[in-house]
Amino acid sequence: MRYILIVIMVLLTSCAYNPIVDTGGRSGTFNKDKASLITDDIQHCKKLAKNNVNSLTEFYKKYFNYVIRPSFLYIPDRVEYAYTTLTRNCLSNRGHSVLN
Repeated sequence: MRYILIVIMVLLTSCAYNPIVDTGGRSGTFNKDKASLITDDIQHCKKLAKNNVNSLTEFYKKYFNYVIRPSFLYIPDRVEYAYTTLTRNCLSNRGHSVLN
């Protein structure tokens, strides 16, 4: 029963990454403020990341982080999800300062 709840939680939170973006100023490489396009850029980056991520490998990463890793007393390093990395890189390449 416990594993079923973990699987349900993982599936429900698979694409719940919301990046924190600094919209106060320029990133230093642009002459004008790029934060006016933040909503559009977040939507585009999330869609690009969702289309380019394998759901099976992301599920295994979540299973590893929440089931296998605790059984080894958190000695192995936490696995980074491709969805969050792609979204973060996409927003950074569009000129936004991503804080997380």
